[in-house]
This record gives sequence, structure tokens and C-alpha cells, in this order.
Amino acid sequence: MFKGSNVALVTPFKNSKLDIETYIKLIHFHIENGTNGLVPAGTTGESPTLSHDEHEKVIELCVKESGKLPVFAGTGSNSTEEAISLTTHAEKIGADGALIVTPYYNKPTQEGLYQHYKAINDKCGIPILIYNIPGRSVIDMSVDTMARLYELKNIIGVKDATGDLDRVNQTIKKIGKDFIQLTGNDDNALEFNKRGGVGAISVTANIAPKLCSDFQKYSKSNKKEEIQEAEKINQVLQPIHHAMFIESNPSPVKYAASLLGLCEESVRLPLVEVTENTKETVKKALQAANLLK
Repeated sequence: MFKGSNVALVTPFKNSKLDIETYIKLIHFHIENGTNGLVPAGTTGESPTLSHDEHEKVIELCVKESGKLPVFAGTGSNSTEEAISLTTHAEKIGADGALIVTPYYNKPTQEGLYQHYKAINDKCGIPILIYNIPGRSVIDMSVDTMARLYELKNIIGVKDATGDLDRVNQTIKKIGKDFIQLTGNDDNALEFNKRGGVGAISVTANIAPKLCSDFQKYSKSNKKEEIQEAEKINQVLQPIHHAMFIESNPSPVKYAASLLGLCEESVRLPLVEVTENTKETVKKALQAANLLK
């Protein structure tokens, strides 16, 4: 159900408020351009600075407008009770699943991580993807802990943003191929899929959905010519992937989206809009990919 190119949706703002009209347009932009799944209210969606009402509204709108595309709602928190509340709300309004980040700042042990996810699992009935991103949350969930969690009814896979490609092999060896592995690092998506991954939750897909969707489709093909096409697209996308993380995500991708007329570049403090040097790098990357003239 959840593979291929899945977009980590930005949350558009206008005058510091949630821009509902633009957000709906973004969702339909992805439907029209081959995106395989939608992930609202994640890190790229600036979930840390959304109010609870906004967080729930963003997910509700995405579910309502998504058509046949699966929606895995960002419902993680460093508070287990808050994560349970967000996840049960997402289930109630019809989300297909939840993407739940490892608790940040608290620095739980592996047993703490297990108990956190188990508590959420026990209170809901929708599929859960673990979001393992040590660079932002400081902690790293081990393959052994994921294997324990996979025994629970709702845990189905991981968004792996460790950047460690060997994790793909280790996870398959320990847990098996049915455990869904999606990369959270656009730049390693080709090798990630070659090793057994089934797709990405992508920042770049916000601004290049068709390229990202085609890349994912071809990268999992058994046809030599389609694999070669995936390799060509990957080369085109690499400068964009790099540009999206020169400064803290999602500031660069929102600037890129503004250049393409998709939304304003506005982000919420403590994030700020990107510098002039970054703007130039982003422009060049979009131009090289023929996304911007």
C-alpha cells in the first residue's frame, strides 16, 4: 500500500496563518503528477510549530482531498500521550496510517523506544511506520528494537533517515522483506532501493513530483532500459536533493516551491527563510533539471 514516491508535504502559510486554499492545490498537484502517497504534518510540514488544531486540520484536509492516494499522517511526539492523541485522531478521520518519529530530546533507551511505540500501537488500529532520524531526534532505534516492534499488530515498517545504507541489508536479514523500508534521504534512494527498499518519503517530491515518481517506478523495474532511465533521473535530481538541505528543511524546499508558484516561502520561527547564496544554488538546481527557466 505504501511504496514508491511519497511526498513529505510542506505546510503553506500566508500572513503566518495556515493557507488552506494553497494546501489543497498542492495536494491536487501531487495527484496529477504521479505521487504515490501523501505524508502531511511531518518534519517537512513544520509539525513542531503547528498548533494542535492546525496539526489536526492539516491531516483532515489531506485525507479529504487525497482521492485514492494513501495518507500516512505525521503523528509523532516526544510525549507518548500526545502521540497517542494525534494518532487516534488521524485514525478517526480516515488516515491510512501514521508516521511516528522517535521521541526527540528525551533520549529514551531502546526499551523506552519499544514501550513508547507499543503504547501507541495498543491504542490504535491503523498501520504505523517508525520514523528513525538520529540527526534530528538524537537517538537511533536499533534493528533489534524494530524487530521487536514488528511483532506488534500495527507496526509495518520504517522511514529510515540514518543515511546508513547497510541498515537496509541488516533489517532484511533480521526482520525480512515484508517489513517496509522507505528512505528519508532522497540522495541515497537509488542504492536504497537496490538493496531492498521500496521507496521514499521525499522532500524533493514537493517540487519535482513527476521526476520522483518516475524515478521510483523505474528503479524497481526488472527491465535494463528502465533501470538506466532511473539512473539518468537520479543524476538530474542529485543537485536538487543537495540544495534542499543546504539549510534546515523545509526552508530551501519552500523557497524552491515559491519559485515554481506552488506556495509562499514563508516558514515559522525558529526557522527562517534561506540566504541569498542558498537561493542561487536552489535556482541553479531547478534550472539544470528544466523545472525553472
